[in-house]
Amino acid sequence: MAEVDAAAAAAAGAQAVQLIDGEGEFAGESAERFMTAAGVAGCGLSYAVVSIMGPQSSGKSTLLNLLFGTNFREMDAFRGRSQTTKGIWMARCVGVEPCTVVMDLEGTDGRERGEDDTAFEKQSSLFALAISDIVLINMWCHDIGREQAANKPLLKTVFQVMMRLFSPRKTTLLFVIRDKTRTPLEHLEPVLREDIQKIWNSVPKPEAHKDTPLSEFFNVQVTALPSFEEKEEQFREQVQQLRQRFANSIAPGGLAGDRRGVVPASGFLFSSQQIWKIIRENKDLDLPAHKVMVATVRCDEIANERFGCLTSDAEWLDLENDVQAGSVLGFGKKLGSIVEVHMEEYDKEAVYFDEAVRKAKRQLLESRILNLVQPAFQKNLSHLRTKALEKFKTGLNQSLESGKGFAASVRETTESSLSEFNQGCADSVIKQADWDYSKILEKVRRDIEDHALSVRESKLTELTNHAKEKLRKALVEPVESLFDAAGQTTWSSIESLYKRETQAILPEVFKALSGFEMGSEFSEEMVSKLRDYGQSIVENKAKEEASKILMHMKERFTVVFSHDKDSMPRTWTGKEDVRAIAKEARSAALKLLSVLAVIRWDDKPDRIENILITTLLDGSVASKSSSASSGDPLASTSWEEVHPKHTLITPAQCKSVWKQFQSETEFTITQAVSTQQAHRRSNGRLPPPWALVAMAVLGFDEIMMLLRNPIYMFLLFVGYLLVRALAVQLDIGREFQNGMVPGILSVSAKLLPTLQNLLNKVATDQQPPQQQGQQHRPPAAEAPEAQQPPPPLLLSPKSSMSELRRLHTPPSPVRRSVSSPSHSSPPSPKASPRKVAEEQKPRRAVEPDNESSSAYSIV
Repeated sequence: MAEVDAAAAAAAGAQAVQLIDGEGEFAGESAERFMTAAGVAGCGLSYAVVSIMGPQSSGKSTLLNLLFGTNFREMDAFRGRSQTTKGIWMARCVGVEPCTVVMDLEGTDGRERGEDDTAFEKQSSLFALAISDIVLINMWCHDIGREQAANKPLLKTVFQVMMRLFSPRKTTLLFVIRDKTRTPLEHLEPVLREDIQKIWNSVPKPEAHKDTPLSEFFNVQVTALPSFEEKEEQFREQVQQLRQRFANSIAPGGLAGDRRGVVPASGFLFSSQQIWKIIRENKDLDLPAHKVMVATVRCDEIANERFGCLTSDAEWLDLENDVQAGSVLGFGKKLGSIVEVHMEEYDKEAVYFDEAVRKAKRQLLESRILNLVQPAFQKNLSHLRTKALEKFKTGLNQSLESGKGFAASVRETTESSLSEFNQGCADSVIKQADWDYSKILEKVRRDIEDHALSVRESKLTELTNHAKEKLRKALVEPVESLFDAAGQTTWSSIESLYKRETQAILPEVFKALSGFEMGSEFSEEMVSKLRDYGQSIVENKAKEEASKILMHMKERFTVVFSHDKDSMPRTWTGKEDVRAIAKEARSAALKLLSVLAVIRWDDKPDRIENILITTLLDGSVASKSSSASSGDPLASTSWEEVHPKHTLITPAQCKSVWKQFQSETEFTITQAVSTQQAHRRSNGRLPPPWALVAMAVLGFDEIMMLLRNPIYMFLLFVGYLLVRALAVQLDIGREFQNGMVPGILSVSAKLLPTLQNLLNKVATDQQPPQQQGQQHRPPAAEAPEAQQPPPPLLLSPKSSMSELRRLHTPPSPVRRSVSSPSHSSPPSPKASPRKVAEEQKPRRAVEPDNESSSAYSIV
């Protein structure tokens, strides 16, 4: 199949194509199609360029067609001798290896261009010397040895243009002597070489090449062919022999053995176009620089093609999409393989161009490719960074949950996470790049350190909060209890409690801190903070209690004033010394004020209590306030020998609180005194003896009338009982406590309903027992009581009033409901002053109730 393709390409290349027309315009498009169809572009450096120059109508095209199997247009001799080839044509040699491109130049010394128009001849000759490995110079045999022969101007033209061509290699000049005569070639060749040397010597040369021999620039060879018209068969035979010399022409020792500065086949067309452009502009042609220029352009084109292929490579696109979603295992190996494939393709296409240019363009291509793929590399590292951090977080949590110390857990987890990250980074790097991932490694390290620091702070905060909460629970309630029972040893007890509870928490704290490996300084600092927190708890509690000092003082006063030494409620019978008890209660409240006035951590003795007692309790606040402020020890905002931050209640505030305390406790003392007076009055109800004697003397007649008429006495007694029952029901004493007018109004409003209720009760008690049983059936629990025998109807004159009450008192629900409050428990020590004051009022609701019930029975 490859041989068929090569034959087809050779056949297509044999068709001649015009490279430069007669006007000097370069036919780039047609030449490009020729290079592609003839397969020349893919030959690399394995190709040769052969061109022919000579006089017009000297048989150049015929020689090329017979020598290389091309189909250049030939002159028709029967139509006359005229110009056949215009410009420069090219074709590929058929059946000659390596690939040989043949160029047919327009003939020189043509009448069509005239004698003076030699510009195109020089330009085409320079072009042929610049791009050709072998130049065939077609000349007539009979011109050899003539001074003005047609070959002399041609050779002068060749040598002149050679001075403008700075070529690093030798060009083979193969002189083809046409229509050879009988003179042997051995005799013709020396003459020709001598003529060539004379022409070389006569041509002006640059100073640098003034003495340079011809052999430094040209490899001159000579051959001769018989006449084509007269000896066609012999001509063809010798042409075939000459053809053999073009086989392996680029091999060392071949016709085109000097391969220095050869342009690769893929850049041949572009190089030719640029050379022709420079020649047309009549500039000196520097072939080495031109070679670099061609290599630069072609390598750029190849690099752009390879870069474009990479951007559309399906494998690269898939890898790029995968890395956007997450880290890719074996990323570096996959990416390196893709980059290597495209770089090898570049090397394969650019291998024949200038090495320096090729390497420079390769580096640029590699840089572009690496810039293209580096974001994917960075993205993969970003995923690895996130993965490493997540692994650290998970591993640290698991290690801490297992009970391992914090510092040891951080070290092990950090080492494991960084090792995995380093392995992932090494796996992501490609051999074509020296990407440094140390910066992102430092970022990962910082991420891990930041998270470890955050977790450490969280754990330390949790440990601190736990210790603080435990310390708070251990201090708050006991401190509050000590402040409630404030006394001489309150602050020493608080300090002992504080030290004991703080020392109890420290071992647990030290054990927890040992896992953090923070050092003794940090542990001491944390312990110091815990101690400060404990002190703040006590101080805050002291400030809280100090803000409620008035309430605490009233409570302390009420407890001491309303209860005896056995904590039993006092009963004001008139024998108690209210003044002494009040002073004792106020002294207790004042001691409480002195305890809460300042914070005493050092337990040093102070004079605060003495100052308060001497100023407030023993002296008169009113008189003190009227005196000069300079003599008042409480006319200040600070206590002596007490730091301001430890002051809870200033002396001035103590004075203000005491005034308010006195005004609010004055009512309790007054109520106690009133109760004593009422008790005394209740015990002295009978009139004095002289009044009794006067009543007996003055009322003797009335007494005798009552004794003679028992009915009057009975009615009088019943009236007394009714009035007594009304007084008990209306609670006359309580109603008149608030004043005479309010008492009269209240009693008058309640009199009629109370009298009606009393009469209804009397009527209900006088009904037959059967009706009472139906209307007021007692519960099952009271059945035994209902079966008691009825009381006797008659009493002896000697029966006491209490026995009469006991026998004639029925079980009344009113009595139970009224008497139940009398069995309530005594007030607690912490009861409010108002409640205690109400408890101190005379309780007359129980005993008079018995009397009213007795009155009902008797009626």
